[in-house]
Amino acid sequence: MSPLYQTGFQFPKQTKFYRGKVRDVYTIDNKFLVMVASDRISAFDVILPKPIPCKGQVLNQVATHFLNLTKDIVPNWLLATPDANVAIGKMCEPFKVEMVIRGYVTGHAAREYKLGKRMICGVPMPDGMKENDKFPEAIITPTTKAAEGHDQDISRAEIMSSGIVSESDYVQMENYTRALFKFGTEEANRRGLILVDTKYEFGKADGTIYLIDEIHTPDSSRYFYSEGYEEKQSKGEPQKQLSKEFVREWLIANNFMGKEGQQIPVMPDEFVQTVTNRYIELFEQITGKKFEADTSANPEERIRKNVTEWIEKNA
Repeated sequence: MSPLYQTGFQFPKQTKFYRGKVRDVYTIDNKFLVMVASDRISAFDVILPKPIPCKGQVLNQVATHFLNLTKDIVPNWLLATPDANVAIGKMCEPFKVEMVIRGYVTGHAAREYKLGKRMICGVPMPDGMKENDKFPEAIITPTTKAAEGHDQDISRAEIMSSGIVSESDYVQMENYTRALFKFGTEEANRRGLILVDTKYEFGKADGTIYLIDEIHTPDSSRYFYSEGYEEKQSKGEPQKQLSKEFVREWLIANNFMGKEGQQIPVMPDEFVQTVTNRYIELFEQITGKKFEADTSANPEERIRKNVTEWIEKNA
């Protein structure tokens, strides 16, 4: 199979194109978004040079799996999945904040905690916690949605005072965030996993708030295995996890954290294969389905055909 690093389509009725860190996004007739999940991988808000085979398919299929399961909890943008790497949905005006919710002191929160900080995004963190301990209650730590470069932590009060999001919309987003995290936590528990933290993005169309982009994928979420969690915590050992955090850890070990002047290390082929295997493992663990990799020699042509057929029938 050929990894899909990036695309450059010109679809019928195409009006805009945007390339994100991972997805190539095509606007059709100013009404629909075609999101193509590539095999690019980003960490510390930097796109790494090597693609990860199967990653785009895993992301797209995990996201659409959970969008379909949660549409009764919150309206979402998804309309169709005409291809293994593609989701098509309603065009919304995105809010300029990402709703990050954390159940455990892990990742960015753990790095801040180790620096002695006991406040993150205006939310207090209790004293006496160890890395990967569970918070008494999940905390929401929003970030600004950067067009490029690093997203920035922001507090609820700052969001309200700056008018980035209206108070009523923000309260609704908080409620949706907690409801989705509760569902994701319960679903993960059924599969022998712990949903540690995740992020949700929302947009608005015709006065309605919609969940947009991805949900509960290994790019947007962090998972631990339930089995052995307590024992590893009591011994101070690292948790076994299914997420992108191990890629970040590899980068940190190779002196890269996305800071100015640092050179991006190139992942050896063996590590790339390890990353692919982790993504597939997470897909199978969290969905309970067997992953069937698309083996197209020319994924671009397959995507072009499938998306064009959908547009001709629906747009």
